[in-house]
Amino acid sequence: MSEVRNPDDESRQRLGFLSAAETAALAHRGVVIPASTSVLVSPGVQLATGAVLWPGVILEARDGGTIVIGAGTQLFPGSRLVASGGSIKVGASAEIGEEGGFTLKAEAGDLIEVGDGARLLGGGSLILSNRVGRGAQILGPIRCQNCTLGDGGSFRDPDPDGRGGVLKGSGVARHVDVPTGSVIQAFGLFSEGVLRRQSYFHPKPAG
Repeated sequence: MSEVRNPDDESRQRLGFLSAAETAALAHRGVVIPASTSVLVSPGVQLATGAVLWPGVILEARDGGTIVIGAGTQLFPGSRLVASGGSIKVGASAEIGEEGGFTLKAEAGDLIEVGDGARLLGGGSLILSNRVGRGAQILGPIRCQNCTLGDGGSFRDPDPDGRGGVLKGSGVARHVDVPTGSVIQAFGLFSEGVLRRQSYFHPKPAG
């Protein structure tokens, strides 16, 4: 009896992705994929146990590029990570792409690092080299290029000034550095935005 082939596999192979069966088999390594036929993953992408790939996720590594996804990290619908000769490293328990997807694109010589517990949501992007530290957040359709957000607690940390750095709003952020406990809210050029403590937006409880 001849083997029944998925009609999509020829296209997947031509574009350098795993077959439908190989993608579904990632579940045997502890990766959670509710709808594997809608997910595209390149061979060699490293996915830790408990990583969640929601429908419509694309993980594309080509031209020697590398992608590493940490344990428990969730990639929501519309998330697209492309390592075209560069490197993308996402830590554990991060949240990428909720509320509109998110794009990470690292070309040759670029390194994009996203720390444990970081959140990237609202349709933005990381292009060129960027470091989004532990617990840091990018909230909104913000195009980030060569930005650094400091390490800190997650958005659940009771002390807002101890949380990771935050960019919120919309627009373009180039060579922006947001230290721990700080935030820039802008609608346009983030380099012209005001750097504030996060307690400005989230006052600490009295007492």
